Amino acid sequence: MKISLALLFAGVLATLASVASSAERKPNVLVILADDLGWGELTCQGFTRDIPTPHIDSIAKNGIRFTNGYVSGPYCSPTRAGFMTGRYQQRFSHEFNPGPAEAAVKNFGLSLQETTIADRLKTVGYATGWFGKSHLGYEPQFHPLKRGFDEFFGFLGGAHSYLDAASDKSNPIQRGTTPVNSLDYTTDAFGREAIAFIERHRDRPWFCYLPFNAVHAPLQSTEKSYQC
Repeated sequence: MKISLALLFAGVLATLASVASSAERKPNVLVILADDLGWGELTCQGFTRDIPTPHIDSIAKNGIRFTNGYVSGPYCSPTRAGFMTGRYQQRFSHEFNPGPAEAAVKNFGLSLQETTIADRLKTVGYATGWFGKSHLGYEPQFHPLKRGFDEFFGFLGGAHSYLDAASDKSNPIQRGTTPVNSLDYTTDAFGREAIAFIERHRDRPWFCYLPFNAVHAPLQSTEKSYQC
């Protein structure tokens, strides 16, 4: 069974709409996105034991695995644009990556004519948070806080140092729109920020988007993670 991003997006919204119309509390939504992760690199796929992934394996065992699903864009930015909108990227001319901030076309970004999943969820009372990579435009109008998200902690480009928040002045780690000068490790920091967001909004429905920059280059690790 092949499942497109558009159908997945429509299914999520249909489910949320049906719940929203009932007397029950709306479901919380957490989307975790791995960057450049090969499909055979997880132990739950049965192809490798080099890197243990016990928590992901647990989710796979206790949840639902879509074993024959495909994205409609083969790399970073178009795939993210497809997820955010639930539409094929070609329908709104978002078929390529923008390149680094200093070289990208200035007006490149997720079309302002498109409605995001966060826009839609906010209309039915959700708190919305984004923690991690964007890669959907560098200009202010493309910032996550302008695309339906209440909170943002992450970076706007396609890649970033895992250990040095200030390594790229044109693509800094940001809290909201304010550059962050230091952090320990992006994977840990994005995870903590997502947990804090969930805790702050535990009394209302929330949508948490957690697009890690792992395992995208530059493939950096803390000593503790490397030893594991």
